[in-house]
Amino acid sequence: MKNKKWWLFAFGFCLLLATLSPLASSSPDGLEYVAEEKGFVDMERSSPLSVIADYVFPGIENEALATILAGWVGTTLMFILAYGVTWLVLRARGAKSLLKTD
Repeated sequence: MKNKKWWLFAFGFCLLLATLSPLASSSPDGLEYVAEEKGFVDMERSSPLSVIADYVFPGIENEALATILAGWVGTTLMFILAYGVTWLVLRARGAKSLLKTD
């Protein structure tokens, strides 16, 4: 975790992608496209865990903006999780190296 600039650059880049991706295409994603083509799209079931359903942030009427906000929230949560896990792993490794006696 010595090079925090790398994490910040990666986080900023992911936020940029989350901002631009909803504006890139109105076509469905690959899995949804195949489901439509093969005729089983209506068989979908709702997920028991839905934080931001259909990638649309609740309460925002502009669909593109709502999708961008949902992307920002998801990106931020994933970076917090990844950073936290990395910090814990590095901390555990550091503690193990302090316990070693040569």
